[in-house]
Amino acid sequence: MTSCAEWTGVLLSVLLKEAGVKAGASWFVAEGAEEVKGASSMPLAKAMDDCLVCYGMNGEAVRPQQGFPLRLMVPGFEGIFATKYLRRIKLVDRYYMNYNDYGHLRQDAKETALSYQIGPKSVITFPSGEQQLPGRGFYEISGLAWSGGGAIRRVEVSTDAGRHWMDAEIRGTAYRMAHTRFSYQWNWDGKETELLSRCTDELGQVQPSRAQVAGFWNVPLDPSYSVPGLDNTIQPWRIASDGSVHNGNA
Repeated sequence: MTSCAEWTGVLLSVLLKEAGVKAGASWFVAEGAEEVKGASSMPLAKAMDDCLVCYGMNGEAVRPQQGFPLRLMVPGFEGIFATKYLRRIKLVDRYYMNYNDYGHLRQDAKETALSYQIGPKSVITFPSGEQQLPGRGFYEISGLAWSGGGAIRRVEVSTDAGRHWMDAEIRGTAYRMAHTRFSYQWNWDGKETELLSRCTDELGQVQPSRAQVAGFWNVPLDPSYSVPGLDNTIQPWRIASDGSVHNGNA
């Protein structure tokens, strides 16, 4: 559930500076024209950084299903913060419990912060899912990487369940907070194995494994473990000896 587009608009910071920002403001609430208003609370610092009030998407006017006439884009944040049919922005002095915010409640304040900026994430798209390899031989492992922290600087691939890591080739230009294609040439010997990928963004953040996240929170890692916040952990794909592909986390 991810998409990538080129957006055109006006920096929210420009509009706020024109309107005037009072000293007590620390948060802002973006509200849409939908029945549920699609309202979200976000730090004012983000508004003054790189938020865009967009009227264009991929070289044309924002389409109705994408929020015409205006949509707020919050680069690097989860898509739910990109308010469609934008009609009102309020500057406030505290975090408000809006419709979207309620759905992101966490018991721990540290976990709540993880629901904002997306960490570095990569996923192998071939081979993956329920795809089938016809037999041993050469294959091009390919996939996508992205990060809310900026451009992808490195992608690594492991063909032996993480024991060894090799640099993948970044295909094309790695733009900030955008999908980046990668590939790696692999000679499969026909034996069961596990494929992994991990990426590093321009901030130096490295995509973690589920075990690393569990270790950080000091909780046991078991099949029922749910990663708090936005899950950007490494996605393993298990290749069976018959060439069938399976979710390594299942």
